[in-house]
Amino acid sequence: MVDDASKKDEAKLWGGRFSEKLNPTMETFNASLSFDKRLWDVDIRGSYAYVKALEKCNLVSSDESKSLLLGLSQIAGEWASNKFVIKNDEDIHSANERRLKEIIGNEIGGKLHVGRSRNDQVATDERLWLREQATVLKSLLLSFVKISCQRAKAEVDILMPGYTHLQRAQPIRWSHWMLSYAWYFHNDANKLEDVISRMNVCPLGSGALAGNPFHIDRDLLAKELGFSGCMPNSLFAVSDRDFIAEFLFWASLLSTHLSKWAEDLILYSSKEFGFVTIADGYSTGSSLMPQKKNADSLELIRGKTGRLIGNCVGFLVVLKGLPSAFNKDLQEDKEPLFDTYYSLVEILQIACGILETLKVNKESCLSALSPEMLATDVAYYLVRKNLPFREAHKIAGEVVALAEKEKCPVSELTVTQLKELSELFSEDISSIWNYEHSVEQYQAFGGTAKVNIELQVQQLEQWISDSQILTTQV
Repeated sequence: MVDDASKKDEAKLWGGRFSEKLNPTMETFNASLSFDKRLWDVDIRGSYAYVKALEKCNLVSSDESKSLLLGLSQIAGEWASNKFVIKNDEDIHSANERRLKEIIGNEIGGKLHVGRSRNDQVATDERLWLREQATVLKSLLLSFVKISCQRAKAEVDILMPGYTHLQRAQPIRWSHWMLSYAWYFHNDANKLEDVISRMNVCPLGSGALAGNPFHIDRDLLAKELGFSGCMPNSLFAVSDRDFIAEFLFWASLLSTHLSKWAEDLILYSSKEFGFVTIADGYSTGSSLMPQKKNADSLELIRGKTGRLIGNCVGFLVVLKGLPSAFNKDLQEDKEPLFDTYYSLVEILQIACGILETLKVNKESCLSALSPEMLATDVAYYLVRKNLPFREAHKIAGEVVALAEKEKCPVSELTVTQLKELSELFSEDISSIWNYEHSVEQYQAFGGTAKVNIELQVQQLEQWISDSQILTTQV
């Protein structure tokens, strides 16, 4: 008599070769269904395509093909309605195949896997899954950039300090700061497109590692699944996870940009700065100090970035010591992939909400500007009078030093005092002490002048429109 444990092992896709049952701890250690069940939809769609390829090369009849497709359709319905019953299934592939045999019988159901391995199956599933989820991430990035553009247009007249080394540097427009991050996320969205474009090739039909011996039409598989072509080497096809490593790195870079953005707003929302107020809906309080309003939403964005970077580094370490073809280590690709994706969706949703609802305090931004921030403008004033820049820079520094000595703002130094430093100073120096004039001088492409803000918004809005059209076409 065969005991229940032995029956379970026999039910496994690989059970025929083994005479001893699997250790219970190993059973749990080996299983991945708890997390790879997220692939149920793409796994079934990959099987749909494979059934059609099997029929084309006469490995299943037309009637068998219909039976297989109907069975797979029923399984998809069970997953979609949350009625699929998980049993002693090792992974999503064995779960779906086990259920298929229950529905249409072993004789026909057992033909689905001919020439196919879980090695090429999972590589296909992950590419399909990530390709589709990328559209969600790009849509969220487009939303963030769209909100940035809307605010940049509405708040273009707000001036604020620009910083280097976290020290006040030069006056800029608040809109210019917002759009600087919009361009980061514009680039991130385009980089994601590049990642997806490189991964959009089909590994299915590569078997376990050596290929498929049944003349499977791999071009048909690629076309059915929306891939741009087929992977040209079966060893490469089943082992390649560069696309996941690339995605995890892309996510790390995106989250780094989000963390920088969050750090700016954490500072700007503090009492010391007071430039912005984070909406209550994205803030929390203190369990001890009633007056506290904490920008925890931004701090969590900053904190979760560390985890996403860790996912990337951890997976690279998994890859770095693997020999060729498939190794079970690659099962470790899914948890960081899923964790990173779902974390990013949440982070981007929160970031869009924060940006859309925060209040910018115009007067606080303006009051943070100070005349010494116009020291560079003094140098430019002298350059416009044909003084070499290095000499003009030196004199502007002397102007600042003189103001500090006199304990007054640079704007209150008299022309007589300034002439002691350079005869080029005259009454027209008074035009320098104007913050609006300062920002408007940066007319060259990319500067903080209003004309450039408007141009940036136009460029980004056109990109958003073009991206939405392409997404609709896809």
